[in-house]
Amino acid sequence: MMNKKVLILFLLVLITSTTNAQDNDFGIWLGVSAQHDLMKKLDVELSGCLRTFNNTSQVEQYFLEGGLQYKFNKHLSASGSYRIINTLEDDSRFYFRHKLFIDLKGSVPYRNFDFSARLRMQRTTRTYIEDTEDLTSKYYGRVKLKAAYNTPSFPLNPYIYFESFSPMFSDSGFKISKSRLSAGTELRITRKSSLEAEYIFQRDYQPSISDMDIISLNYKFKF
Repeated sequence: MMNKKVLILFLLVLITSTTNAQDNDFGIWLGVSAQHDLMKKLDVELSGCLRTFNNTSQVEQYFLEGGLQYKFNKHLSASGSYRIINTLEDDSRFYFRHKLFIDLKGSVPYRNFDFSARLRMQRTTRTYIEDTEDLTSKYYGRVKLKAAYNTPSFPLNPYIYFESFSPMFSDSGFKISKSRLSAGTELRITRKSSLEAEYIFQRDYQPSISDMDIISLNYKFKF
């Protein structure tokens, strides 16, 4: 019964998001991420990703990211990471962007569910300069709320999440500049590897509202 309820919730989120984004762009994200335990509470994380847009006909960006995560206990962790991105800009050429992340993540289990929240501060620095504002690094606060269901007798673990992006240290006050709503599942391949497949509905509110449907595939492993 619980599995059926999770599946129904998963499909409702997917159908609702797709309905809201019928006539918008479509892209595919392909990623690989790795994790290695350095010490009992400290691990290193590495990842890479390729992202397309314009109905998957063009590469929008690709990046590499590395960082460290410290686990205070099994429910609370903090991490920091750096991402170097090669992204397509307005002149149809690729330029680097640099992003720094500081995260605080907490999780609470309830029966077969796992509820988690992640607070992230992001700093973005551009190398493609169109005006004087691009010379200054931009800061964003990101909030991600996720609910995952652990299926003990089956290797599929469905999940849903919502994430908001809000500019920080600006005079405009609190506002959401971008949001993501996702429904996906994790397929356990081995004890140390898995594949995540998810649908993401992304809405940008600035400079005007634009929507994007995304299919994301990410292979994860520990070494």
